[in-house]
Amino acid sequence: MIEDRANAEFWIMAHVRRCNDHGVSAMVVRRGDERGGTLLLKINRFDQGCKVLSQARDMDGKPGWMAAFSGELVEEAEADAYIARAMTRDPDLWVVEIESPDGWHPFEGEEL
Repeated sequence: MIEDRANAEFWIMAHVRRCNDHGVSAMVVRRGDERGGTLLLKINRFDQGCKVLSQARDMDGKPGWMAAFSGELVEEAEADAYIARAMTRDPDLWVVEIESPDGWHPFEGEEL
């Protein structure tokens, strides 16, 4: 699902660096296939909880994000359990955790 313009590793690491440039902590928690694979974001909003977003496409093929848990914030342990299950189903999955109290992340696309 990663855009064809760059391989997954390059595209993801560029966005992680962009987070860090904005003073937002971001780290690759799991490396997937370096040329492809789907990206899953864990947005840690600290005391508010975590949001989990999976890379997806809208009806027109534009990149977007599907929110787990109906878009609700959940406890970190619940988010981590969801991510662990996703990793067992998809060996190519990339996981990036972003620590952002306001929920900001630099990845393109709207929540679907």
